[in-house]
Amino acid sequence: MVAPPLEMTAEQRSELSVMARSQSAPYRQVRQAKALLWAADGMANSEIARRSEASVSSVRRWRSRFETEGVSSVGRVRPGRGRPPTISDDKIERIVFDTKHTVPGDGSAAWSTRTMAARHGVSKDTVARIWRSRRLRPRRVD
Repeated sequence: MVAPPLEMTAEQRSELSVMARSQSAPYRQVRQAKALLWAADGMANSEIARRSEASVSSVRRWRSRFETEGVSSVGRVRPGRGRPPTISDDKIERIVFDTKHTVPGDGSAAWSTRTMAARHGVSKDTVARIWRSRRLRPRRVD
């Protein structure tokens, strides 16, 4: 049994074509855009899955989501998917507060990722990500 061709407007097809040819869009978005274009051309879900290196159930989900939500759903990660955060918002705010309003007790002029990480019991990479996301640079003097 073959699924019927996916119905889409000329505008939707145009948007998907741009996504499918993109060299800078996320891989997930490009792959789904190509799969949806193949589905609109009437290709079987099993062949789409083979070409896009996905499962048939994934192709079915992409088709279903496109039918209900349109082009905006292509390549988007649904809420609740992916790895859950392992550090609480409260701990992040304490790290940011300490970065801005305290100095290390070892005589240093500013915090390093390692000293801040040791103080809060997290990794230095976690501290670096927090600082980067908030554009904090403790060693930089105005």
